[in-house]
This record gives sequence, C-alpha cells and structure tokens, in this order.
Amino acid sequence: MSRPALEIADIFRDHGAAWRKANAGHVSLGQLKVMSAIESCRTAALGGHVARCEDCAHTVIAYNSCRNRHCPKCQGAAATEWLAAREADLLPVPYFHVVFTLPAAIADIAYQNKAVIYDILFTASAETMITIAADPKHLGARIGITSVLHTWGSALTHHPHVHMIVPGGGISADGSRWVSCRPDFVLPVPVLSPLFRGLFLAKLRAAHQAGRLKFFGVHAHLDDPRAFKAYLSPLRKIKWVLYAKRSFGGPKAVLAYLSRYTPRVAISNRRLISADQTGVTFRWKDYRIEGPGRYQTMKLSTHEFIRRFLMHVLPRGFHRIRHYGLLASGNRAANIARARELLAVPDRSEQPDMSEAAAIDEPHMLPRPCPCCGGRMFIIETFARGCEPQHRPTRAAATISIDTS
Repeated sequence: MSRPALEIADIFRDHGAAWRKANAGHVSLGQLKVMSAIESCRTAALGGHVARCEDCAHTVIAYNSCRNRHCPKCQGAAATEWLAAREADLLPVPYFHVVFTLPAAIADIAYQNKAVIYDILFTASAETMITIAADPKHLGARIGITSVLHTWGSALTHHPHVHMIVPGGGISADGSRWVSCRPDFVLPVPVLSPLFRGLFLAKLRAAHQAGRLKFFGVHAHLDDPRAFKAYLSPLRKIKWVLYAKRSFGGPKAVLAYLSRYTPRVAISNRRLISADQTGVTFRWKDYRIEGPGRYQTMKLSTHEFIRRFLMHVLPRGFHRIRHYGLLASGNRAANIARARELLAVPDRSEQPDMSEAAAIDEPHMLPRPCPCCGGRMFIIETFARGCEPQHRPTRAAATISIDTS
C-alpha cells in the first residue's frame, strides 16, 4: 500500500512546535509524548535496519516505528497481531454489533474524568448485556463480549461510545447446552437501554461520592453533591442511545469488521486532504444524512485540528479493548472449548505459526520479501536512534518504513 501524500506526522512536524508554545501549561504529558512519538515514527530518530536481498542485492533502509497506540501508521501491524489472536476465538454462530453511547451531558464531564467515566462505560454496558442475557425471559445463557472504546465522532469531536461484538447465543446456566438467540437480534434494545442508564448513573454517583471525579471550568460547581444530583436529574428521564445491528455474514465478516474498529485512532492518514497555514482539510461522514451526501469535507484551523486529535489520547495504561463473560481472559480458553463441544464442532488445535518459526530460524530476516525479485531480505546493518546507516539503498530502491521495532 502506498504512503499517503499527507500524514498526521507532517502536520505535527510543521505546526506542532507553535501549537505547544501557544498551549503551554494546558497540554498533558501524555499528549506531548504522543506528539513526539508520531513525529519520530519511522524516521532516523528511532533508528532502524538496512536489509539486502540475498538474490539480487536490492538494498533498503527500514526505519523503526514508534508503536504508540495513537499513531495512525502503527495500527496496521497491531491490527494483524490482534486479529490473529481473535480468529481462534470465533465460533460458528451469527455475531451481532451493539453500540452503547453516552449522552452529551455525560460526555462533557467525561473529558475531565477520562479514566473513571470510560471505565464506567465499559462495566455498565457489559453488565447490562450479561444481566439481560442471563434472564430466562430473554436468553437464559452466559454470553461472551468483546468491547472496543471509541471516543471520537467522524469530525474528531468528543463522542465516547463502546462497540461490542457479541456471539449470537451462549452457554446455559448449568453448562449443559448452547442457547441460540433469535436470528434477527441478540437482545431487545428497549430492555437494554433503561438498565444501562440505571447502572451507569448509579456507578457515576458512587464515583462522585468516593471523590473520584474532578471538575474544572464551567463544571467546577459539580463538586457539590446537590449540584451534581441536579445535573444528573434530567438524564434519568431521557432515552439513552443504544444501537444493535443484525448479524454479520459470517466469521470472515466479523474479522473484517474487527479490523476496522479495533486498533484504530481518531482519524487515519488517508482521510487527510491538505494542510497549510490556513488549516487542515479532511474527509468526514455525517451520519445524520443518508446516501452519498453524508460524505463531506471539513476544514479546521491547524491548531484546532491538533487540539481535536489530542483530545482522544487515552490515560496511560487504560485498556480500550476488553473482554467479558465467556471471553474474559481468565477462563476464555476453557469456555471457547466448551462452546465448541456444545456446538458439535472440533476444537481448533494450535498450529505452529510458520512466520514465527521462520523468525526463530532466521532472526536477521525481514518478514517481507524483496520487492524486486521476491527473494529473502536479510538485515546487514542495525543503526541506533538518531544515527544514519553506513550502507545506502540501491538506486532503484526507495527508503521504506516498516514496523521493525
């Protein structure tokens, strides 16, 4: 795949210093680290390797990647690794897509309390699904959930919501059989929505009482318990948005979906159109419009674009992909094996990864073949951060940037 003509890294390198100076004292250390990582990604600043084809002597430079989870260029390799692990968990059943979204009033205070409120969003949505699924009136089974947090809308606004991938059924309470859901939906949205609202608000009030929420600026008065109670009061009466999509076309469709929604950042490089002193222009999707008209372009001032991008930097150590129920890490393997047994399908025996075996046998070989003849590419030099390689690429070769860190 060719390199995009414009990247987030280009915008940061050209305008980042001015933005940091203009916003000094209002930028978190985490945001500064993300900017630095993206600016340095796949450049000589991080070092790299020189590789040469054993057949035609084609030589290329491969710079190391930053591997920061907010970097648009580093998500391809992350997606490949993550999807390989998830493929082993897929069952031969329909899968459903469920989305839990926070009201705007909660999103406003979530930005000042990311770790706490995003965590509540995860736990309240998962508890909602697991509770209703366990009810014999609906499914009467233990289900599995993969949840992915997104904090953005297509225009880079703050829009926290959780995407769930849910198998169409679960294991009965006594573990004796697989219980399939209806073919058109996994669980009824009208039942899920009020329970989610109640669970979320209860957990939010508990966090406030425990002193875990902090408020600044126009929301500073919400430190007072009575003011906070009044702020939440209207939210108990409105309908909270919950979306459930019909099942996917099969396991391959699930993997294709996961590849788009899991290791993802607020905006990809390929949505960028142009950037100059007057602003950044990019493509976005207006979901309120049906048809081709929903695909539009937007131009923001450069400083506003950077602000919106960095708005979505997650707290250090915060996990944005989580698994619940049958897919919870502790018992996942046993639950998947039991589900396969109940569905009368063979359990997948672990097959050796040939690419990993090759890497062990040939620790100095690049995973990609020679672009000229398809031969094996061997590393002939490793150079440190901030250094330039002694070997130079062949005239026909272009300097490449791959995930070799």
